[in-house]
Amino acid sequence: MPRTADHAHRRAQITGAVCELIADSGLGSVTVARTAARAGMSVGLVQHYFPSKDDMLLHAFERVSGDVAARVADIVRTGARHERTIAEILGAALAEHLPLDGPRRAEFRVIRTFAGRALDNPALAEVDARAGAAMHAELVRAVGNGVECGEVAPDLDADAAAARLGAVTEGLATQVHRGSPGAAERARAVLGAELASVFTGECRQYAR
Repeated sequence: MPRTADHAHRRAQITGAVCELIADSGLGSVTVARTAARAGMSVGLVQHYFPSKDDMLLHAFERVSGDVAARVADIVRTGARHERTIAEILGAALAEHLPLDGPRRAEFRVIRTFAGRALDNPALAEVDARAGAAMHAELVRAVGNGVECGEVAPDLDADAAAARLGAVTEGLATQVHRGSPGAAERARAVLGAELASVFTGECRQYAR
């Protein structure tokens, strides 16, 4: 019997192939046959792990989301260790959602492809909605932490601030992906300005 690790490795190979195909040529290029060829395995083996295209796409979305979440978690840990403000940590974390380099552009295409597919698929739409709700909850928590440490005014509506930061980040990601001149620099500046409008106070978290 194949070991569990073998199954995980094969699923990762297939998912990686799906991500590569989407990043290279979009969703239309993803077929079971092309995925199998890119992953270096048979069509039957691919279908054993992922019976449908939506199954493959869902797993690709989960992998990309997990990769982004892991990087964000590392940013938070590193920021706390170096006693950075919540605004600084959140700025770096949100920047991970912007397609500012090759790997993040590939991730963005997978995420956008999944969101587009979810428009006509209730099951995928539910997963997409949960992902959006989780990001919003993290932003609300960050703003709440900012209130506790003095970076955010106590009377600020954390839910509204989180919604605005999330919407701005998503919109900026789209603009950067379009590749218009100066989009990356403009995105960093706009994101910084939005954070500054929320985190208006001084951090007391690391006061000696």
